[in-house]
Amino acid sequence: MLQRFSLLDLRIIGHYLGTLIVFSAVMMAVPFVTALVFQEWEPAARYFYSIGIALVVGEALRFLKVSPARLTRQQAFAVTGFAWIVLAFVCTIPLYLSGHYLSYMDALFDGVSALTTTGASVIIDLNHLSYADNMFRFMMHLLGGLGLIVVALSIGVFGKRMGSALYTSEGRSEHVVPNVVQTTQLIARMTAVIIAIATVMLGLMCLFSGMEPVRAMLQAFWLAITTFVTGGFSPMSLSVSYYHSSTLEFVLMVLMILGSISFVIHAEVWKGRIGMFFRDLETRTMVLWVALMVVVVTAACAGSTLFSDLPALLRRGLFMVISAFTTTGLQVITTNQLTTVLTSGAFLTLALVMAIGGGAGSTAGGIKLYRIGIICKSIVQTIKEALAPDSARVVVDYNHVGRRILTPEVVKSAMTVTLFYVATYVIGALVGIAHGYEATTAVFESVAMTSNGGIVTGIVTPGMPWSLETFYIFQMWAGRLEFIALVALIVEVAASVAPRRKVRTR
Repeated sequence: MLQRFSLLDLRIIGHYLGTLIVFSAVMMAVPFVTALVFQEWEPAARYFYSIGIALVVGEALRFLKVSPARLTRQQAFAVTGFAWIVLAFVCTIPLYLSGHYLSYMDALFDGVSALTTTGASVIIDLNHLSYADNMFRFMMHLLGGLGLIVVALSIGVFGKRMGSALYTSEGRSEHVVPNVVQTTQLIARMTAVIIAIATVMLGLMCLFSGMEPVRAMLQAFWLAITTFVTGGFSPMSLSVSYYHSSTLEFVLMVLMILGSISFVIHAEVWKGRIGMFFRDLETRTMVLWVALMVVVVTAACAGSTLFSDLPALLRRGLFMVISAFTTTGLQVITTNQLTTVLTSGAFLTLALVMAIGGGAGSTAGGIKLYRIGIICKSIVQTIKEALAPDSARVVVDYNHVGRRILTPEVVKSAMTVTLFYVATYVIGALVGIAHGYEATTAVFESVAMTSNGGIVTGIVTPGMPWSLETFYIFQMWAGRLEFIALVALIVEVAASVAPRRKVRTR
């Protein structure tokens, strides 16, 4: 029988949400300091005002808790599920006040897109955005890409006793090291090292291209964040096309691929266990899948007028496949070229690549290669069982951070989440069609929102219909939570608000 949220549950959930809101105020200090350094007084005032609101609201919610009790699984799902939306509302405040959005709904869309690392944006006049606002957009990417709970746990926001339930509720079941807090800290350290190295490399490239030093290093830092956490925001409206550098594009592709690999695999490689990477089910699935899709897209684009020669075809085609596969969303072709110049085959292939996504336990979105690999293994097991004698016992194993046996529970979990994704892709496409858009573009946009892919076709624009924008926000939220936490939250809330049945007594 489903348990309703009690008053105590709500107070505990509110307390932890308040803690996260206070933490968001600390995050806003980064763009606030950036504004002060570059003497951007108007943004500085906005962030100072927003920090004050976040502290007041957060501390008010923190007083709701009555005891330091350990979180239950039900409460952890609620905290995680609500956190993404609650923080989006708070983070939207300085964005909306910037004047770069037509409405509060547009600003909220960008806030959710940033935190869920979708990367689709409805901002106006991006090229003239202040340094502070750009810094905030990429800080939200960093926070959302690593996971709100992971970042909070890594710096001890919740203390040491509350880690396990919250860590699991965010869709993470594998630990880099046995202790949850140490796991989150190691993830944060790996991310910091990779982003720091990438910033130096990209910064030098921007300097050699003629950018002034400060602007070059800031843009390098932002590009390093958006690629490694597979976010998709760009500091310039032309995305990666602005830089006109094949070398820079290559570095970005490497960063996107690194970001799409599970942090557990990263940790194994850092420990010197390189063989673990090549034996992993997800790695092998990734290599086969990406290679196949590159061939398909290359063949489909061969007759397109967008690619004048083979090097241009390989350069742009490969970048777009990697961007779609990792659900980053950066582009080297314009939105208009995406819908009018690419062949329909290449267009739908990019949607399929984006729908599958990257690795489980990484910053990428989508169904995840691990689940696809498990489903393929399940098909193999079914065929073997059909061919084997009645007395035979068929056992299928696979490597994922060690040898594992394929069990019905693992297959059921993979199939359940995959079906949720597919159903949401379809429903989102129907919603787009109902708003009068073409079927192919509606399908592509729905996949981009749910997979947190971010490559858009022009439906996502400033001032889009509020009903469609609301559903896209829901899709981004659902895709980032990978449905399990979201479904659990919806069921619990529905059970709590449903009227109680009266028990008749004789």
